[in-house]
Amino acid sequence: MDKTSKKTVTLRQVAEHAKVSTSTASLVLNGKGDISQATRDRVHTAVSELDYRLKVTKSKSVSSLKLRFLKIAKHGQTVNRDHNHFISDYIDGMSIEASRRDYVLEVLTLNDTDLPSILEAIEGSDLGGVIALGTELSEEDIIALSKCGQCIVFIDTFFPFLEANFVNMDNDQTIFAVVSSFKKSGFKRIGFVGSHTNVANFKLREEAFHRACSKLDIQTSERDIFSVAATREEAYKQAKLHLEKADSIAEAYFCVNDIVAFGVMRALQELGYNIPFDVSVVGFDNLPMSSLLSPSLTTIDVPKQQIGSMAIRLIDDMIIAHATNPPIKALVTGKLIIRESSS
Repeated sequence: MDKTSKKTVTLRQVAEHAKVSTSTASLVLNGKGDISQATRDRVHTAVSELDYRLKVTKSKSVSSLKLRFLKIAKHGQTVNRDHNHFISDYIDGMSIEASRRDYVLEVLTLNDTDLPSILEAIEGSDLGGVIALGTELSEEDIIALSKCGQCIVFIDTFFPFLEANFVNMDNDQTIFAVVSSFKKSGFKRIGFVGSHTNVANFKLREEAFHRACSKLDIQTSERDIFSVAATREEAYKQAKLHLEKADSIAEAYFCVNDIVAFGVMRALQELGYNIPFDVSVVGFDNLPMSSLLSPSLTTIDVPKQQIGSMAIRLIDDMIIAHATNPPIKALVTGKLIIRESSS
């Protein structure tokens, strides 16, 4: 659907686009009501697609600062429709915390964008701070945006050596839990399926996998470690090509995210392997489809609302301080969700 660009988008238009009532849309955007996850996802998708400016002021009598969340997709390999649910939870957490602290939160979607376009999107003297979805941002992007003069926090990415503010999932602790579960199951041959897509979290998870194996005295082999694309269809095709050429497979595979895991599971099943009796598969993200697969996917659940909320709190602290403070790097631990794809 074409985005509304010439006229201000109304809440009613958001509701119509999401096929819900205006009151339901309002409850979702203010973090209230007993509303299903599917409905919340539709509303937040409509917000992103229509570039609706989400206002969550706590009190009209108090002057509020404007915060802006940038949903950035540079190449769309990971920030796409498959992850709308993931990003909706980030927005939920930010919306609720912004309301508590009397900020106006805007959601701006930037698709197929570049650094100059992102820098243009954070201009404005009335802007108090920016939360940027950093999933597809490069190290160079983070450096440039950190020098923009705005209070800025990056979520869903992490660069340990950069002077910037990050809130991200704790890849090391969560992946250690995965590898520990493999060891408890008695697996001796453990594999890793990464992605050659340029995403910082993918690199962090591969490094965390090797550290966990080393810590637990598990030997890994290059034959059981390979990379695929991060889109569902290409992940499947490339995984199948790799696996059908292999003389044998690992007893268990940890996949860098759920989309990659979906492709690996499909490839394994088409090659005649039974999951989990012949091989276990674990993903990362706990996307809604994970529980609906056959077998259902064991995966890592990321506390997305908590990450979004924490980003707002960091911005608030920066604004209140009126000074340049040392960067803050916050990591939030996820939870291993055991389902049918692992034994």
